[in-house]
This record gives sequence, C-alpha cells and structure tokens, in this order.
Amino acid sequence: MSSPTLTARIAGIGFWCRGLPSWSAAQAYAQGGALPADAPGRPSPQLLAPNERRRAPETVAVALEVALAACADAQRDPGTLPSVFTSTHGDLAITDYMCRQLAEDPAGLSPIRFHNSVHNAAAGYWTIGAQTHAPATALSAFHGSFAQGLLEALTQLATGTEALLLVGYDSQSSGPLGRVSHSQGLLGGALVLTHQGDGPLLRATLGTGGHARAPAGRLEHHAAGNAMAPMLPLFDALASGAAHCHLDAGNGAQLQVEIGR
Repeated sequence: MSSPTLTARIAGIGFWCRGLPSWSAAQAYAQGGALPADAPGRPSPQLLAPNERRRAPETVAVALEVALAACADAQRDPGTLPSVFTSTHGDLAITDYMCRQLAEDPAGLSPIRFHNSVHNAAAGYWTIGAQTHAPATALSAFHGSFAQGLLEALTQLATGTEALLLVGYDSQSSGPLGRVSHSQGLLGGALVLTHQGDGPLLRATLGTGGHARAPAGRLEHHAAGNAMAPMLPLFDALASGAAHCHLDAGNGAQLQVEIGR
C-alpha cells in the first residue's frame, strides 16, 4: 500500500561534508571521483557575524552553510522562505558534554552550550541570521529523518506554500553516546523546493519495501558513517543524473523518488 504522490521542483541545492565543501565539488566527485585540494575543515556560514560564526557549534555551522548556498543557487531571498530542518541526533557532542557536566559538576554547566543543545538550535540561528518571520519546523525520525523532512516539505508545498527550504544535517558523536548513536564527520544538504520552475522534478511516494536498493554512489561511500547519510542516495542521483532513488523513511518504509528533468 502506498501513499499519494507528492511533487516539487528543485530550485537550488546546497551541500557540505569534509573534503566536499560545495555542491559543485560534490557533483565533480560523484561524476569523476576527484576530491578538491585544500578543502576547509569546517564550514563558515556568512549569515552569522564573525564572533557568532566562531562560536556556533558544527551542527549549526553546516546547516546554515548549506541553507544559504541553496538559497543563493535558487536566487531566493532567505528571509522569505519557510523552512524544515531535520537532524537525526541534533548535536551529540553537546549532549555528551551536558550529560558529563550534570554528572560531575552541575553548577558549572555552560549557558551557551545549554542554549545550543536544543534540537531546533540550527533553525533558531537560521531565523535570526536570515531575519525571517517565516515558519520554521525542526524534526527528527532517526534513520528516516531526511525522508520524513522531505515528506514534510512536500506536504507543505501541496497545501499552499509556494516555495520552501529543506535542510538535513548531522555531526560527529562522542563519548558513551557515540557507542549508542554512532555518527562520523560532518554532513549537510539543503534543497529549495518550489511548485514551478526549470529545476529537476521530484515525484515522491511513501511505500513499504519491495524495491531493490541501487548500489551506493560515491557521495554515499564518502560520508557513509554520518547519521544523515540516508539522504545521500538523492544527492548521488541528482549529481549523476539518475532517474530515481529510494530513501529510508523509518519503520520499514521507503520514500520512492522519481527525478524528472
């Protein structure tokens, strides 16, 4: 049994992982296997003031970096777009710090780290930096987080929203939590989705299994250890010109995505 098909055009794409600091670099790598030289080790989102940029946790930095890149690619004003931010874990490094600090010295808990520990921290920084009053949604669905974020975005488009920003991101886990909720490296991807335009056409249907999974592409191999890696079949398909992909939507469900040109 499958759900109705939801559609959208991709107006803009943003991408960042270690070694591939842009969508153009990711496309080149997916198509030819070459990594750029001297790639930065950390994103530097220009949406934030320099002091905020330095202090922002990696999850916030990568989410804002790809979000702004997708808006620039779409030639859209970030302040006008509703947004959906999706992350498997939020910031596990800060969660690990909070747990250790509460166990060892509760009075020494950092207010800034506590402020950054909430799951919608990246969405909050985005609304402040972009100076937007448009609605922002933050969600998590474990391995199905990106697929469920895409479903949320497509549903908002289907119910009257003209254009929308979708952002998926996760970072390195550490400490005891890293053994339970494993994640490596830093990864973010963003899409500006619209009703109309010249970009790739997505047709997405939620179903349950029964579809053979395509072999992992180069991007999926490159960032396989990150908790947001389930988004990479779509980005591999977009980079290589593939016509379809399947995304893990959690609980045995798959989001079947057809890509038209």
